Amino acid sequence: MQFYNVKSVEETFSIINQNVTPHGATVTLPLHQARGFVLAEDIIAPEDVPGFDRATVDGYAVKAQDTYGSSESNPQFLEVVGEIEMGEEVTQVLEKGQAMAIPTGGMLPPGSDSVIMMEYCENLDGLLNTYRQVAPQENVIQKGEDVQKGAQLLAKGTRLRAQELGVLASLGITEVTVYRPVRVGYFSSGDEIVSYQTQELKVGQVRDINQLTISALIEEWGGEVMFGGIVPDDEEQLKQTVHRLYEQVDFLVMSGGSSIGAKDYMTAVIQSLGDPGVLVHGVSIKPGKPTIFSMAGKKPVLGLPGQPASAMLIFLLFGQTVMRRLQGEAERSLPRRIEARITQNIASSPGRADYIRVRLVKKEGEWWAEPILGKSGLISTLVASDGLVEIASGKEGVRQGERVPVIMLR
Repeated sequence: MQFYNVKSVEETFSIINQNVTPHGATVTLPLHQARGFVLAEDIIAPEDVPGFDRATVDGYAVKAQDTYGSSESNPQFLEVVGEIEMGEEVTQVLEKGQAMAIPTGGMLPPGSDSVIMMEYCENLDGLLNTYRQVAPQENVIQKGEDVQKGAQLLAKGTRLRAQELGVLASLGITEVTVYRPVRVGYFSSGDEIVSYQTQELKVGQVRDINQLTISALIEEWGGEVMFGGIVPDDEEQLKQTVHRLYEQVDFLVMSGGSSIGAKDYMTAVIQSLGDPGVLVHGVSIKPGKPTIFSMAGKKPVLGLPGQPASAMLIFLLFGQTVMRRLQGEAERSLPRRIEARITQNIASSPGRADYIRVRLVKKEGEWWAEPILGKSGLISTLVASDGLVEIASGKEGVRQGERVPVIMLR
């Protein structure tokens, strides 16, 4: 086992994707409680949507060919033979030369194939003047055009958003089987770390910011947090905490103790959880190089740097990917990104990925990324940031005006 055999960001993502699989535990939830969960099964449409041909505008149901040649100077004339009510089945067959008034969403009568908009016709005591022609299926949604019965509606691994819930509801589906939330165990380590609730700090003490930031991200991504407390730099206490949490969770996360030093017991403790063991010990990234990723059986373990800004960045990149894999979400290795233009030249070291905090501003209709300069350890610069500009390991920097990927933090 070689420690600090540094991996690139891309290699680390690849290792995570190759090793982390869904935890497999599922629950069945009513549809109104399922937002944000990930489907654990394919959804097959039990019926057509819509279940009948329906109008998309207010107007008159007609046979398209009866309107051919219509214009304002040369209208065609159709006989109005009725009015369609919303929510009612229509059985009356529309014959050649006839029309029926229809509201948006109304059912087309048998024999009709299109709807002429109210604006392009005029009803004169039961005689409809048509001032433009319509094509077959114009202003009509056909039966099954939105969703066809028997088709795969949603695939296993789909995260349910408002739009997915809406289409499920349209089919009368009232409950779904989803992966239960990922249970994440988290603890902070270090002799200098004290509770964030500590009002009077002694010299050398540091409040535990990471507990709140990492826990908030876990909950934001749909996970459940089990907090293991603050553990001093003592190998036996670390080992007890790690093994206790490991038995109760799907994913174990810790911060601190991952840098080289006399009190660095973390790697050995993580390795003691079982094979295959530590797969990444150091990532070629700034900030966040002292990062550990391990697999103990089928459970992933992530060791974060103790420095709060670095810990948050690493968890945004790799922790989110691990959680998505555990939740069974369809593979997506990187956080949500947009493209923006950088407002100034930024230098970078080849062979290392750099992540620069930026504020997004809109100029002349496009986004520009304005670097927020400051030391990488400053947590206040994260608060002021909208995103992180990624400078890939193969680049020596970016030039003013160049398009760059921005990982969104808001």
